[in-house]
Amino acid sequence: MKDGVFYGKGVNKVKREYPEIYEALVKLDEAVFTGKVLEYRTQKLVALGITAARSDETATKRQMISGMNEFNITKDEIVDVLRVVLLTAGMPAFNKGMRILDEIEKN
Repeated sequence: MKDGVFYGKGVNKVKREYPEIYEALVKLDEAVFTGKVLEYRTQKLVALGITAARSDETATKRQMISGMNEFNITKDEIVDVLRVVLLTAGMPAFNKGMRILDEIEKN
């Protein structure tokens, strides 16, 4: 989450119907993304690698777009992350990440 924006589809429902759970999510997010040692930009690249390794197309695309928009993360930096995904998660996750990056570049 950045600036109070969660990307999960169910979060709006949680916010409306279960505000105590939503507040817990906000606090967890604040505790995780502290920037104490790793700056938020680096944490964004880590998050991108995790979502790409899981082959989560929606989350990977959102991480790429938000990283490019918020931190000017470059195509080359994303490809470096995807290289690590290739090593750790294999060719299918790598190919999916590359395809998503290509789609973003074409738009």
